[in-house]
Amino acid sequence: MGETGKLKLYYNIREVASMVRIPEHTLRFWEKEIPALKPKKTNGGARQYTQKDIELIQLIHHLVKDQGLTIKAARERLKTSRQQVVDRQEIVSRLRDIRAELVTMIDKLDEMNHRTGDVD
Repeated sequence: MGETGKLKLYYNIREVASMVRIPEHTLRFWEKEIPALKPKKTNGGARQYTQKDIELIQLIHHLVKDQGLTIKAARERLKTSRQQVVDRQEIVSRLRDIRAELVTMIDKLDEMNHRTGDVD
């Protein structure tokens, strides 16, 4: 998001790498290997990623990092069953959010029990 809280139209490679938590060189490699990932480039050659590009990068990240696929297998999966990949990634993301909430709740309960002396 920009300073005013609005989504930006374009993000540079450093911003995208930070968002997805991968090195910039990985993004450049993925661009070579995944034909659908083609960010706009300025006259000076700087990459400009759109929100759609970032969503694709998140899908690639899910396939390669979370599911352990090779980049070649990820490319094929995106070609043949992209919607299934999107659905699965959303489910995994929701489950991680739920897990984080549950861990927070457990920590709070443990803290409350410790303060009241009701420790098991």
